[in-house]
Amino acid sequence: MSTNADLPVNQRRKTEETTKPPSHVWVGGVVVRTIFLLVLIVLTARVASPQMERLSTIYETPGDLIRVLMGVAVCAWFIVNVFKLPKDGGAYRTWMYMGLALLPLAALCAYVVW
Repeated sequence: MSTNADLPVNQRRKTEETTKPPSHVWVGGVVVRTIFLLVLIVLTARVASPQMERLSTIYETPGDLIRVLMGVAVCAWFIVNVFKLPKDGGAYRTWMYMGLALLPLAALCAYVVW
């Protein structure tokens, strides 16, 4: 009796995930992913900034303090993810193709929020 792990489809999928993508796909995926995450960092920092002009006014209202603290946490998480690259080859291909749709949308959102 064979198990699910012994099926040829699953073995092919394992070898596809462990193979390295071509260099142009890898570079494209890394560049698109990095630009997307940087736009998200800028967008999050802008949205999480306090309503008043100065940073020292975040203690006046608890909503501003919570928003700034959550914004710092989200930005830190994005920064960590900028330096953690995906481990499978398919992720770079996905980022490269999805980036064609995600980057203009992220840029438009950043423009509208700014």
